[in-house]
Amino acid sequence: MRIPILKLYDCLLVSIQWELDDATALQFQEDLLQKIHETSANGVVIDITSIDFIDSFIAKVLGDVFSMSKLMGAKVVITGIQPAVAITLIELGISLDDVMTALDLEKGLEKLQQELGE
Repeated sequence: MRIPILKLYDCLLVSIQWELDDATALQFQEDLLQKIHETSANGVVIDITSIDFIDSFIAKVLGDVFSMSKLMGAKVVITGIQPAVAITLIELGISLDDVMTALDLEKGLEKLQQELGE
């Protein structure tokens, strides 16, 4: 299954609606980077509200997605982090230092627009 990536102005919106398996996570990574390249998006909002837990591989892939998006010039906001996911990310040493966070998709989009000066 592919995760839909929507373009809104110069931003991309992603809402992950199911638990990720390894293949889906890797496909998402490839799809998102390709979409950033195709659209020259300045920002990405990734909503993970529906993800209740992640394993170490998925955590690493998500961390890589954040870093790779930044390398491509897109600011990233991640929204809807569940407590168990936050704990797993920290325990695994996944750095989110340069990634903005917000409680929900609406607040994430607002934060991204402020960051981009819109």
